[in-house]
Amino acid sequence: MSSRSRPARVLFAVTILTGSFLLFLIQPMVARMALPRLGGAPNVWNSAMLVYQALLLGGYGYAHWLGRFAIRRQAAIHLALLLLALLSLPVGLAALPPPAPGWEALWVPALLALSIGPVFFLVSAQAPLMQRWYFAAPGAGQPWALYAASNLGSFGGLLAYPLLAEPLLALPQQAWAWSAGFAVLILLTAASAAMRRPHTAAIPGTTAGLAAIPRGTLALWLALAAVPSGLMLSTTTHLTTDIFAMPLLWVIPLGLYLASMSLAFADRRGPARIVSALAWPVMLFGGGLAMISRGDHGLIPVLVSVVLLFVVCVALHSRLYDLRPAPERLTAFYLAMAAGGALGGLFTALIAPLVFDWAWEHPLLVLAAAALLPQGSLPDWTRRPGMDRTLTGTIIAMAVVIAGILLWRLYDVSQLAEPGPERWLPGAALAAVGLALVRWRGAVLALLLATMIAQGGHETIAASREGIRHRSYFGIHTVRTYPELQLRLLAHGTTVHGEQYTDHARRRLPLTYYAPQSGAAQVFTRADRLFGPKARIGVLGLGAGTLACFARPGQSWRFFEIDPVVVRLSRGGTFTYYNDCTPGAPIVLGDARLQLAKAPKGSFDLLAIDAFSSDSVPLHLFTHEAFGIYLDALTAKGVMMVNISNRFIDLEPALSAEIAARGLHALVRDDNPEGNDEWYPSSWVMVSRHAGQLKRVAQTSDSVAWRELVNPAPRVWSDAHASVLPYVIWSNLVKQ
Repeated sequence: MSSRSRPARVLFAVTILTGSFLLFLIQPMVARMALPRLGGAPNVWNSAMLVYQALLLGGYGYAHWLGRFAIRRQAAIHLALLLLALLSLPVGLAALPPPAPGWEALWVPALLALSIGPVFFLVSAQAPLMQRWYFAAPGAGQPWALYAASNLGSFGGLLAYPLLAEPLLALPQQAWAWSAGFAVLILLTAASAAMRRPHTAAIPGTTAGLAAIPRGTLALWLALAAVPSGLMLSTTTHLTTDIFAMPLLWVIPLGLYLASMSLAFADRRGPARIVSALAWPVMLFGGGLAMISRGDHGLIPVLVSVVLLFVVCVALHSRLYDLRPAPERLTAFYLAMAAGGALGGLFTALIAPLVFDWAWEHPLLVLAAAALLPQGSLPDWTRRPGMDRTLTGTIIAMAVVIAGILLWRLYDVSQLAEPGPERWLPGAALAAVGLALVRWRGAVLALLLATMIAQGGHETIAASREGIRHRSYFGIHTVRTYPELQLRLLAHGTTVHGEQYTDHARRRLPLTYYAPQSGAAQVFTRADRLFGPKARIGVLGLGAGTLACFARPGQSWRFFEIDPVVVRLSRGGTFTYYNDCTPGAPIVLGDARLQLAKAPKGSFDLLAIDAFSSDSVPLHLFTHEAFGIYLDALTAKGVMMVNISNRFIDLEPALSAEIAARGLHALVRDDNPEGNDEWYPSSWVMVSRHAGQLKRVAQTSDSVAWRELVNPAPRVWSDAHASVLPYVIWSNLVKQ
């Protein structure tokens, strides 16, 4: 690269950085806008990512199509479309009617595509288009490092949203700030076009006369792009549903995926080679966690999973970089990468939830990644002087025997109720054996699969064979029955959503978060005294249906539930609380907030907000607008019960601020039953416009005291402005 081309390189790098920054700033921003209509299930994020990947593919296809024209004509077309896209700003949601139950998997992508399709399509074309323009000038140098700059900008935009934009700006302000950035991007694009104006002919070295891309090469490009993309999404699902139900984890896999491409496409190859050299050790040691047993959750599996994702993505993207074509094929190469990314997203976000009962896509993609990892980073010990076939065969046989012993030991350790550090010793030894056999990819893949099964996958396979898991768009539900305890359990991800005794004498007894001394029990058992014998009661979140067995004759109950699988389990007889205690009570299927908004004002005397997605309360159910809907649905002396029990997020400050802003009255009851496994700790908040209702409950309750809410947040959460980041319980994250 000549010194004369350096200013151009800086300008093009800034233009690409700006476009990529905006591209990955708009993703979480629009998802946040849509939260009141979509909820917060992990698959919502995966659906959003599928839309973005499809639009990215379209943008790359558009950039490839533009490449047939001269620079001047390319610039004229692209700038005209960018100016036309200004008419769609500021960014907002399309007016799409709510989906019918069961159609969320198609409705979510449609809403997002209609809302941001035009601007996302054009901005996504910036990176390949600007690289092609940059390469148009003689002596400009190789354009590939600019793709690293693109992913660096994407990574920056992704981090900027939760750390800066969301805490500091309301959604309308975010939309206008993004629009201003889009205007800056247009100016930078115009300046880049002007710098290439003298090069009016088509880009030098066009594809005319070049040999066609071999089908095998194209297929390898697609695979090397598809597997990291799918693995990024499957890691998100795996972490948030089967290991660690923490919503803030959703953004980490995408950030690492982007960082891996930035590293893999950098001019300086040293860092990428170092990380790629770690791919096989990390894969062999951490790959077994792809089928982790249900008894081993927490921070260590999370760290291993994200390290595995990053290292594997760097290795596969580096192999993709090594297979890059001549710069004249730049847009075709990026188009193939985008197509592969979209295929990986399609498999993980759309096909897998329909086909699998668990996140089976994750171990499958880990095995696919192992099949694609380059082998050249490790020394070949079989070619050392003095190594003949007999000695090599003997060592391999010994390795197989050792692997068998270690697998048996790993399986034995995984049977422990609470596996400790000893779990890692046989796993580490197995990784060492796998490294010795790494030149035989088939043998290593077999060892990796066996390690997955021994590491806890046998439990996962057994659960699928038993048919105890049920997967829907909103998550993975597991039903386990313990005959010796006469107990049945419902879990969503890592969180227990209900338990029920299976024997007839006790099956109406409320368990888990609904103990007799819990806040819920204290209020629901007094509903007749508070509202009379014909109390009208609504429940947001059905779960196992436990609350139903607080019902009394004459009362009118109605449940709101978004997940048809949960309704089937509670109404179909798997759990009998609903059928035993409130048979025939209406169950309204759909998003509780949207459905409750349709109810006439003053429809309920008592309303329970008890809707969780794994361990997380959907954010859109905790905003100022949501509580306005709840209060409209309550009578003047009605009472609202809000379950704020949560391991990872302190919901009390947000609720306290909301109570103060609306001039409501509230008391919270923290119940921590000890010495009884059938009841869980819980925190329920009793809210009413009428202070006398709270006093009537508090004065007649048992020894567990109700208390005032404390530590109100500086501002209420709203649909336009809310952030959970300040209220994460970091100490619990570390303890996990």
